[in-house]
Amino acid sequence: MKQRVILLVIDSLGVGCMEDVERDRPQDRGANTFYHILDQAETIAIPNLEWLGVNRIVNHPRFATPPEVRAAYGRMKLAHFGADSYAGHQEIMGTRPQKPFIAPFKSVIHRVRTALEAGGYQVELPDPARPYLVVNGGVVVADNIETDYGQIYNVTAPLDRIPFEEVLRIGRLVRANVAVNRVIALGGAQVAPERILASIEERSDGLIGVNCPKSGVYQVGYQCRHLGHGVDPARQVASILTAAGFPVTLIGKMQDVIECVGAHKVPAVPTGLVMETMLQEMGRVDEGLIAATVQETDLAGHAQNVGRYAAKIMEVDRALGDILARMTETDLLLLTADHGNDPTIGHSQHTREQTLLLAYGKNLSGMALGLRETLSDIAATIAEYFGVAPPENGTGFYRAMKKWSVSQPRKECC
Repeated sequence: MKQRVILLVIDSLGVGCMEDVERDRPQDRGANTFYHILDQAETIAIPNLEWLGVNRIVNHPRFATPPEVRAAYGRMKLAHFGADSYAGHQEIMGTRPQKPFIAPFKSVIHRVRTALEAGGYQVELPDPARPYLVVNGGVVVADNIETDYGQIYNVTAPLDRIPFEEVLRIGRLVRANVAVNRVIALGGAQVAPERILASIEERSDGLIGVNCPKSGVYQVGYQCRHLGHGVDPARQVASILTAAGFPVTLIGKMQDVIECVGAHKVPAVPTGLVMETMLQEMGRVDEGLIAATVQETDLAGHAQNVGRYAAKIMEVDRALGDILARMTETDLLLLTADHGNDPTIGHSQHTREQTLLLAYGKNLSGMALGLRETLSDIAATIAEYFGVAPPENGTGFYRAMKKWSVSQPRKECC
């Protein structure tokens, strides 16, 4: 019997703030990304998500809740600290989150500069009042201004001027000299160094870094590698599957942030390309894991643009209809997110929210999965489905779905 899981992470599509925001992140009080998009979007039609039963999670009056329970549904807590895409994806793959070291780049800038110069690079500090470094005249090392304070540093490069392998070497030197959660080496083609420098901004909390969407690095020839702290890929479900001989495909941001030797990796930022690649992979491989992340929803959240966010959700939904139609009798479809990014909350950063959980198979009956304690339950469920060793973290629900389905009538396909 062929076994295949299709995992789709809709980046930042949160469904309500975590209880701990009152204490730890008061700026996220009241955040509810999906609900508030439904409140404010002029147009949003998501018939396939509705058919699966997403309104059993969101509970918005804009949509009716179908009487039939077609997919298993629930909500997932964030076990990782803050609201971070990298940490969220590692958690989804089965890593037990650790609390990160937090420090703005200015606190380590001189140590990093010394290390880069010792590595043979020309390093400039153009403006001591604005702490960022320029390496070899075009690569900017600075704070990441798109996520939580002091957890990430970016190494941003014009790839027509410097090859990505060299950017990655710079990133590894930075990684070796700092203890923050993540260092991101990234760049794009057809981007002048002057445009990257002109895109450096200062956030209200004092962080200084490149505004990546404004810089243009996402548009042509985008490449990216996330260098994490305290993550063991061998204990994640993707690596466990490849070690067991199952093919694994990582698409979009998923391939940027998940390290898995032997996986087929496909970079993609545009939502249409991510979804089309998923469909192509469903035609190419009939077993294993196909995992993808839609990133443009997150970018719409950072831009605080409800209309753009709704448009990207609808683009996902249209392709989801094709995915549902192409699923086999034994396929398992899993949908979730990694945190929130409420475009209505009053700030442009990620929001610490629970995420949606939908799990669907043509021969599985829908059921309530409740509130899960960690995103790692996704990885544990995938491991249960394939019958491989469990990941480091998480409690699976596939066996519960199978047991529940034994006494339930088979539902119609979409």
